[in-house]
Amino acid sequence: MPEQDKKKPPVSPPDKNKPNRNMTWFFLFFFLIIVGVVVFKENTSKNKNESSLTQLHDNLINNRVIYVNQYREVVEWQNNGEGDTKYFANLISPTLDKQILDLIYDKAKNSNLKYEQKPPNAMSQFFASPLPWLLLISIIFFVFMLRQLKGGSGGVLSFGKSRAQEITPDKIHKTFANVAGIDEAKEEVEQIVDFLKDPDKYLAIGARIPRGVLLEGMPGTGKTLLAKAIAGEAGVPFFNISGSDFIEMFVGVGASRVRDLFQQAREKAPCIIFIDEVDAIGKSRGSDPGGGERESHQTLNAILVEMDGFSSEDQVIVLAATNRADVLDSALLRPGRFDRLVHVDLPDVKGREKILKVHAKNVKMSGDVHLDIIAKMTPGYSGADLENLINEAALLAVENGKQIVTMNDLEDARDKTSFGKTRKSKVISVKSKKDTAYHEAGHALISLLIEEANPLHKVTILPRGRSLGSTMFLPNENSEDGVITKKQIHALICVGFGGRIAEEIFCSDISTGASQDIEQTTNLAKKYVTQWGLSEQMGPINYVSSQGAYFQPNTRDCSQVVSERIDNEIKKLIDECYKKAYDLLDTHRKEMEIITHLLVEKEILSVEEICDAIGIKKPRNVAEENKEEKK
Repeated sequence: MPEQDKKKPPVSPPDKNKPNRNMTWFFLFFFLIIVGVVVFKENTSKNKNESSLTQLHDNLINNRVIYVNQYREVVEWQNNGEGDTKYFANLISPTLDKQILDLIYDKAKNSNLKYEQKPPNAMSQFFASPLPWLLLISIIFFVFMLRQLKGGSGGVLSFGKSRAQEITPDKIHKTFANVAGIDEAKEEVEQIVDFLKDPDKYLAIGARIPRGVLLEGMPGTGKTLLAKAIAGEAGVPFFNISGSDFIEMFVGVGASRVRDLFQQAREKAPCIIFIDEVDAIGKSRGSDPGGGERESHQTLNAILVEMDGFSSEDQVIVLAATNRADVLDSALLRPGRFDRLVHVDLPDVKGREKILKVHAKNVKMSGDVHLDIIAKMTPGYSGADLENLINEAALLAVENGKQIVTMNDLEDARDKTSFGKTRKSKVISVKSKKDTAYHEAGHALISLLIEEANPLHKVTILPRGRSLGSTMFLPNENSEDGVITKKQIHALICVGFGGRIAEEIFCSDISTGASQDIEQTTNLAKKYVTQWGLSEQMGPINYVSSQGAYFQPNTRDCSQVVSERIDNEIKKLIDECYKKAYDLLDTHRKEMEIITHLLVEKEILSVEEICDAIGIKKPRNVAEENKEEKK
């Protein structure tokens, strides 16, 4: 059994007999209050019994004084027959008050007068003036602030300490079983797990395990989950910290935290250090005018030095995550530091189905739920998006008084996350409702009439988010891989113009409702000509420069003449697709009226309902396609 798999001895409970620090401070403040009250009372009584040298002189002449204590410029005396009551007076100086002092000395020799030169109580003398009090309060305040500054993660004097959260193996409840949809990424990091479990077989042959692994991908793809799963599979401690936790306004703090973090990791080896959002401190040092003196650059330099200081025996693996690998410093990515780059991509349709199944385990689902269909309906969704979709479906089911999640709940949740919540309170006029129905019917009908178009799923005129209606499609079989054919692009542009053309033919006026459609179709046409090389006139040439200024949009890398030809080709493509879509809708006016009438009546139509109404052959659904694939 590997040493790291042995259970650590249980942490002993706090000693109940150990004095509480808060109680110590309470008693200290209580003591100071008591001392203050005593001193105040004593000073108050002195103020009440303050007398004059003339009165002392008269009492000495009349032999009434039985006790005198003279210390420096203060004379304190006690009269006969007045008990313990003492009076005091201030001397101007021993020289000027020689007469009364001589009288005191004489009475002390020749009568029963008791004379002393005893200094007052040291404690009373100390606390009698305000200056010692201010000094004491300042010391107490300083000690209190010092404890606050040093104590805990929020202490100011601890800003040089690492803020990484250490998660022990027994508290890491994530393994590869909890990670779905990113199988390629899991395969790449399995070697890391094997090294942490059994490093001897790698050291015996002289192999060096990667010191750092960079997980790169879009937000929500599961980078942090994968890092925790690696630690869970290996059974080693996990130090979790964000790149922003290193940055402070004080120079050198970030570097100090880096050194402290790596020192802790070496003490707990074998272990994993995970730096999330590493681009916060790892940006290229030449990308900004701050130069190498910036605090973030000093922090980056400290990370580089610490990773260079690793040996194979250290058994510390550094994982980092970012969605901006392109801005990272090249020194960070060289072999010997982050020498392995793992892409955590958005899941494909099969990956999304696996993720949905993982998150649906703890949710009550009805028998009509087909997660494969939901997976087809959610292209571009990350793992986090899919988890949120399942949760939204469960919330919708509870909101509707259900005890189980149905397929309708999942579809509504998908629509809600993609387009926004249905605005049931919005009052829509009859005319606006009918115009919206024509618009959405235009998109739907063209998608059914063009074979290469994305499969139609459903149409609705219920307002969601900012839109008054929406037409929903399933992705084409090859679009998941980022591959799209020339004919499919033409079909997408035609479908995109369907709403605008329907308004032009069937409505009294054209609205701005097609603005987003126009933007999407224009972008497709531009890429068709300038990037994808599909234009016969322009040829297979990329006319878009990717070397523009930082954070600047891509610009055309061509002459003015060529740029004009590009514009003409884009306009030509859009005009051809627009005419094709116009002719289709103009030819199928009857079908348009049928779909529009049904939409106004039902507000939501499935593809099956539309096909049955207009007499078009029902397209194959996703379930049928999956059955054929399995065969």
